[in-house]
Amino acid sequence: MTSSETPERPVFSVVIPVWNEQEVLPVLHQRLVQTMDSTGARWEVIFVNDGSKDRSLELLIALSQQDARVKVLNFSRNFGHQIAITAGFDYADGDAVIVMDADLQDPPEVLLRMIGKWREGYDVAYAVRTKREGETKFKLWTASAFYRLIRYIADVDIPLDAGDFRLMDRKVVLAMRRLREKNRFMRGLSSWVGFKQIAVEYERAARYAGETKYPFRKMLRLANNAITSFSHVPLQLAMYTGFIFAGIAGLGIVIAVVLRLFGHDTLTGQATTLVSVLFLGGIQLIFLGIIGEYLGRIYDEVKDRPLYFISDMVGFETPSRSSTLPGGQEIAQTISQIDGQPLPVHPHSS
Repeated sequence: MTSSETPERPVFSVVIPVWNEQEVLPVLHQRLVQTMDSTGARWEVIFVNDGSKDRSLELLIALSQQDARVKVLNFSRNFGHQIAITAGFDYADGDAVIVMDADLQDPPEVLLRMIGKWREGYDVAYAVRTKREGETKFKLWTASAFYRLIRYIADVDIPLDAGDFRLMDRKVVLAMRRLREKNRFMRGLSSWVGFKQIAVEYERAARYAGETKYPFRKMLRLANNAITSFSHVPLQLAMYTGFIFAGIAGLGIVIAVVLRLFGHDTLTGQATTLVSVLFLGGIQLIFLGIIGEYLGRIYDEVKDRPLYFISDMVGFETPSRSSTLPGGQEIAQTISQIDGQPLPVHPHSS
């Protein structure tokens, strides 16, 4: 085992982002309890309510009242799945931290195999999907293409077909806490920090209930964050394309001059000129957009806004020892604590 199991804190922390999952939460809690209790170790589960509009928060509060191991972080608004994982890391107290989705596509029973790898000495056990039930052929194809593209162009080795479902030793989580970039791709950051990692294969189930929380638009945004966070290839592509077209243009000028000198006038015509200008103009606009994406991310970092704000905390009986990041930087506080101004707090929050 890579960390000492001490009685002062849970051995395992399970972090689960939640967004409109009221149909799933009771079953998820039941299966999670059965799985984690079988380990014989102390554990906690931190649900991060990411601005749910349904009864998810109400159900989470009820689960916390029934089970003291259930803790809830309630965001002030929807900040996104990757930020919710980050918040869970910030408040997790376990010697090992497990990340999984709330929709039961990540079976809780797989956690036992991850825990086994951790006890063997691995720092990260990430789940690799060998089969994906309940997903369209289009989503399967685009996901496969994305993972292979990011693996090819990324600056780090990101495993194929591995999502956020994984177990990480505490020292890995402490390293992840130091990475506070705004546009986050957590599975890429997990690979970037390194440490001893191993894959755990599993078959991903269909959603237990409800609709996917990652439609095509969000998948594109996640892919965009992944590519711009871990690769400079798009910028290099712009440069290489510029060299290619500059070379073609230079060759065209030489050919045009030579033909004119020999009395040929075959390169006249407004249609050819117009098509060429429109084509090159389109290429320039595309690469200006790529440059704009990178500049936009620099702008986000310069603003240095907090990653999230927490409206309520449920089940945290004592201040978490995770209230500061390595180096002493404070993590996001509850809104009721900002600038010392008391704001209404949920009656069930501690």
